[in-house]
Amino acid sequence: MAGLFFGIFIGLLLPIQTCLNSRLRQSVGSPYLSSLGSFFGGTLFLAALALVVEGSVFFSWDDVAHQPLWIWLGGLFGVIGLTTNILIFPKLGGVQTTVLPICGQILMGLLVDHFGLFEAHQAVLTPLRVIGAVLVIAGVVGAVTLGGKRISRQPSTAHEAQSNTGALRQVSANASPQAEPLLWGWRALALGTGFLMASQSAINGHLGVLIGSPTQAALVSFTVGTTVLFLLALVLRLKFRVRVPDGQKKNPWWMWFGGVLGAIYVFGNAFLVPLLGTGLTVVAALVGMISGSLLVDKLGLLQAPKRQVGLGQVLSLVLMLGGVALIRLV
Repeated sequence: MAGLFFGIFIGLLLPIQTCLNSRLRQSVGSPYLSSLGSFFGGTLFLAALALVVEGSVFFSWDDVAHQPLWIWLGGLFGVIGLTTNILIFPKLGGVQTTVLPICGQILMGLLVDHFGLFEAHQAVLTPLRVIGAVLVIAGVVGAVTLGGKRISRQPSTAHEAQSNTGALRQVSANASPQAEPLLWGWRALALGTGFLMASQSAINGHLGVLIGSPTQAALVSFTVGTTVLFLLALVLRLKFRVRVPDGQKKNPWWMWFGGVLGAIYVFGNAFLVPLLGTGLTVVAALVGMISGSLLVDKLGLLQAPKRQVGLGQVLSLVLMLGGVALIRLV
């Protein structure tokens, strides 16, 4: 039970990370550079944590020398998922960009457990687990579509929404009309993003078991992600320049700590997957994300616009918790 609450806790961190990264994007002018700064900060944090906990950032190569290449793909999948969300938001709008990847994460998490993919502990897909997954997805749809009106006058741009790393804040869908076949292609891509994110959790969990350290596994994931984003910035010829946005006196110190929260999330996944299984770890984190998003909306944390949180959203969260309970029972 403690592991389940920890999974919900790390999910709570992601909406807060979104606020930090959104504010960083305003100062650096690019969602890619904001992600790079976040990943780099997370890498430094995990390196320091590994030194304190393990005494070294390095692990024995003998532990992974004869393992398949996919054990190194966790960080790459994370970057692909992040970049894809940036691309699909203008095409699908906020609701579909939120719901479809979540559905993909839940489905892939249960499939990983059912088939024992990525060397995961096998947990057969039972009718109760299926019903639980349906309840969680229904709760997500309700929490996203029943969002309250904004009650703050603080501006919120499409670019701020584009820098979303998976956190589930309510955003206005300003997607441009698309031809129906092309639209379904973007939807399939959004669903595939969720598959990649769940696979990332399973891969990092297995890597943590192999090297005996979820901290070092998370560090590997962040190092790979930072490297990929750095190369992407070089290809796009982006320059990392920090400025103070118009209308503000200075940049807040907290905008640099999004990577730390992301690092804790990745570490938490690597730690929990061997204990809870991929499916339950993913679902618990998603419940935390929704809860954290509603909290951010209600309180207007970290310069986020305040929004009303309605009874329908609260009931949707209860529905999700019921789904988690069903999945946990088997």
